[in-house]
Amino acid sequence: MKTKLPKKLADALAPVLKPLADFAAHPKVKAAWDWLKEPLYSVLTVLVFVTIVVQPFYVPSGSMQPTLAIGDAVLATKFAYGYNSFSIPYGWGPNTAHHFLGRMPERGDVAVFRVPNENNVNFVKRVIGMPGDRLRMKNGRLWINGRELPLREAGTGEVQEGRNGFIPGRYRDVPRFIETLPNGKEHTVFKWQWDGPLDNTAEFVVPPGHVFMMGDNRDDSTDSRAEDYQGGFGHYVPVGNLVGRAFVVIGSVDFLNAETIFGWIAEFRVSRLLNHIK
Repeated sequence: MKTKLPKKLADALAPVLKPLADFAAHPKVKAAWDWLKEPLYSVLTVLVFVTIVVQPFYVPSGSMQPTLAIGDAVLATKFAYGYNSFSIPYGWGPNTAHHFLGRMPERGDVAVFRVPNENNVNFVKRVIGMPGDRLRMKNGRLWINGRELPLREAGTGEVQEGRNGFIPGRYRDVPRFIETLPNGKEHTVFKWQWDGPLDNTAEFVVPPGHVFMMGDNRDDSTDSRAEDYQGGFGHYVPVGNLVGRAFVVIGSVDFLNAETIFGWIAEFRVSRLLNHIK
């Protein structure tokens, strides 16, 4: 059933609507719309997709090795934690204090997030501590709520030095371990020293509505363990700053060892394509 505007309102709008209708009916305008509408629909579809479903992100550093390599491109689910101005392009969503359809992350998630003092930069780390948890590092080992997490040897792996390394792009073998979180989730970490600047810390107590984030490359990750003078971001990340959960690698290029842009083709890591992130 069609609805009609009240006569008084229709009469008031007529001087505005008629010129617009005449403009839209012009043959050249109709032809231009027919030419533009498919690209516009495509752009709108992509915008809706990256807002609601998934969005690609690029990994420029090695703090999450071996889980994520320098040069990985990953997809993150946008619906995992709900939506706000950080998860919706151009900040169009609700403010960070409220997540529409918001959900808490799970311990062990690899999450893309923003930090309070750098709201325009995306970070990716692993969710290690949940609200109320007590965490600290002792001699390079992670303790949560008074218990030392199990850490078993898993051979060695190759870690790549980042842009700020002694030899950027160089690979070297380091010890690899499997760490088991309190909920039973396991993940791989690199650890080659036990008395580094972040290997012995005070106890952190995660406040309500926040999480504690750490990199899997424990000796080369500035994360929730770090103080401000060490480049830290305030220890705790508000749940409202979570953007999405990374779940798959869709491409990877060792750009640090590619001399030119054309060299990126030779440095494409086929072995990392479609690797599931866990």
